[in-house]
Amino acid sequence: MKKVIAGAVVSLLALAVWAVPSSAASIQGQYLEVRSADVYTGPCFANSQVGLEGRRAILAWNIKQGKWGGTDLSGLSVIAVVKAKDNVGDPYHNPYPAEAVLIIDRRATAAQSQALLEFAKAAGGKLVQHVVRVDQAPIAMQFGVGMQHGTATVVAGNLARIQTRSLCAGDNICGNEVRYYPPLTKVSGAMPAYTIEQAFKGAGLGVVWSQKDDRSAYVASFQM
Repeated sequence: MKKVIAGAVVSLLALAVWAVPSSAASIQGQYLEVRSADVYTGPCFANSQVGLEGRRAILAWNIKQGKWGGTDLSGLSVIAVVKAKDNVGDPYHNPYPAEAVLIIDRRATAAQSQALLEFAKAAGGKLVQHVVRVDQAPIAMQFGVGMQHGTATVVAGNLARIQTRSLCAGDNICGNEVRYYPPLTKVSGAMPAYTIEQAFKGAGLGVVWSQKDDRSAYVASFQM
């Protein structure tokens, strides 16, 4: 009996390993997400934004190390700017179809640019499946550590910009705030943050924006 159970376990482990795509192995880094609706908020505020806000989001990945499809992406970044049909965080409404503009790190080679595009589509899921435009720009990302965790800055040329800080006691407005919406992608250690500024000035989505002073960001790490 023990031999049969052991054999079954080995078989299941083998199937699990076989089921993991080689292209999605061992890539990790830091992640910043910001939306046009609060993610750290109370139900009253969240319900007031449904149908009005939350259709737009910016997702930024800073790859610390790793490969995608055999191409080394260590030290590079990619950003997805998303416009959806409805609030991307509301589980009771369908945000699809969504459109995305990808901003690729200008330092990337042709092979790395293609790998970054494929990585962003895999990491962003359905939100990043319909890419309407791909741009290249110099991308600079900075993430705070320790007591400054939650503080981050992302600048993609003159196309996109995000600046966040850690939440503090003064950011509780109704006293009933929670992490109302989870992050849009698979991440770890996600911390909600205060959005000092978010902006998109690029083409492709039929809309540009500049938005300030919201509780609408997540700072996290990722590994795939």
